[in-house]
Amino acid sequence: MADLTPTPDRPGIHVSKPSPNTPATGSAVCHCGAKATATGDSQVKALVEGYTSNHGPAHHRTEAKR
Repeated sequence: MADLTPTPDRPGIHVSKPSPNTPATGSAVCHCGAKATATGDSQVKALVEGYTSNHGPAHHRTEAKR
């Protein structure tokens, strides 16, 4: 299986939850240089929401408004 962890060369977000009894883990890297990691279901949910709102796809929405 390929390493799906985001890097500055391959920005994005990766979330893992191997089983229902294991806490989720997540990592995100944006092309603007921002990085974040989280452990625990609620923290990973916040990471995904923050990345989606402020990085990754949000940069494309901002650029389109110019």
